[in-house]
Amino acid sequence: MHPFSQATLRRQAEAASARSGTTTVVVPSETVSDRRVLTLGDTEIQILFLGRAHTGGDLVVFLPRERIVFTSEVLSNRVFPSMANGYPTEWLDTLRRVEALPADMFVPAHGFVDSAAVLKEELGNYRRAIETIVSEGTRLHDARVPIESATAGANFGRFDNWTRAANNAFQALNRVYLERDGALR
Repeated sequence: MHPFSQATLRRQAEAASARSGTTTVVVPSETVSDRRVLTLGDTEIQILFLGRAHTGGDLVVFLPRERIVFTSEVLSNRVFPSMANGYPTEWLDTLRRVEALPADMFVPAHGFVDSAAVLKEELGNYRRAIETIVSEGTRLHDARVPIESATAGANFGRFDNWTRAANNAFQALNRVYLERDGALR
């Protein structure tokens, strides 16, 4: 796990222990802050931190010979981005780094899995969804629309109909507002 995620889990384990005296949260001791390469048989497995996205410690797994990327929660297929803990503009940079990998198959964390060609197209669609969220959040923020009213004024276009749009839109806009205000850690 990434050191950021390890620290988060450690805090959760301590809080659970303080509440109940015991904890079932297991905190892995091994971290990957940038890149780790493992070999299983003749398969090279690259564990990569390409930047913050859904969380501060998103790792992807790349199999270079097979040209497959397991995107973790950097990509969810046709699911409106869940940004309650996300980093909007950094997420865009992370998606661009994923897109730049020499891969044919991009396996999402959530949503359907389809052919390699469809998934590559959906990776681009997901990046465009986040670009739209950032653009709308920036527009509303700069127009001084209160965050409580932002969802009603947002136009997400074709992404408005994605799964969980109604559930995730407010938090996504809120994270853009926090980022614009310099309040994200």
